[in-house]
Amino acid sequence: MVDPRLFLLFMLTGLALNVTPGPDMLYVLACGVKGGKRNGVVAALGIGVGGLVHTALAAVGLSALIVSSANAFAVVKYLGAAYLVYVGLKALLATRAHAPAVAHSEASGVEVEASRTFGRGVVTNVLNPKVAIFFLAFVPQFVDPARGHIAAQFVILGTMFCISGTLVNAIVGWLSGSARRLFDTRSGLARVMDRVTGAVFVALGIRLALASRK
Repeated sequence: MVDPRLFLLFMLTGLALNVTPGPDMLYVLACGVKGGKRNGVVAALGIGVGGLVHTALAAVGLSALIVSSANAFAVVKYLGAAYLVYVGLKALLATRAHAPAVAHSEASGVEVEASRTFGRGVVTNVLNPKVAIFFLAFVPQFVDPARGHIAAQFVILGTMFCISGTLVNAIVGWLSGSARRLFDTRSGLARVMDRVTGAVFVALGIRLALASRK
């Protein structure tokens, strides 16, 4: 269905784009350093699922509607920006307990944090209209109308791009999570990291709020 030569070119180009640092990678990096290897990988999975949502929406034309409508673009953009700023402010204002938690409570807390990280990854990606623009601008260049099933080709290519990006981000999340032990043993550094993570989210929110459709 997909032209093999176009597919190879698409994967190579997509990989080059995926390894280029951007907001998604920065999110995963912050989550990994703050919450550990598992949290970093979960953040990457959340971003990947958000990308799959954009792929599906673009395939049925909804992303095109958002991009073409200034009002729809603005609504999605400001919702995403507000969410990022909210998450950032929560991290900035959070207080960290000094006493170590018991094993079962810690395990429960890890599960809750992983769930939140995954959800945030999905939401922040889905509510970023710039991602919708990217999928509509990039993926169609590698679709061959002569092979038919344009929507199916789009879904295949978009899905492969998301898988490639998720693998790259998962590696980043895993590597950045290696630094977590340092923060676990030094509460002062942990509090600093909370502030840095909060600042990253606020900065991403502001960046998104100022983004234009061009």
